[in-house]
Amino acid sequence: MNDQTDLPPGIGNPATRAFTAAGYTRLEHFTRATEAELASLHGVGPKALRVIREALETRGQTFKRTD
Repeated sequence: MNDQTDLPPGIGNPATRAFTAAGYTRLEHFTRATEAELASLHGVGPKALRVIREALETRGQTFKRTD
């Protein structure tokens, strides 16, 4: 994590750039998007989504559900 975001380490530079450009700079921002929405961002792969999912789970949070 760095000073400007609280994105977890290990998501990779392409995913970091994609998330930041789309306005996902804080971990809680990911609770407002579905996993499919995030996967559609250029540069975001399965590893980045797994790292974000695990970071959210440690806080008792999840991606937005599509129910």
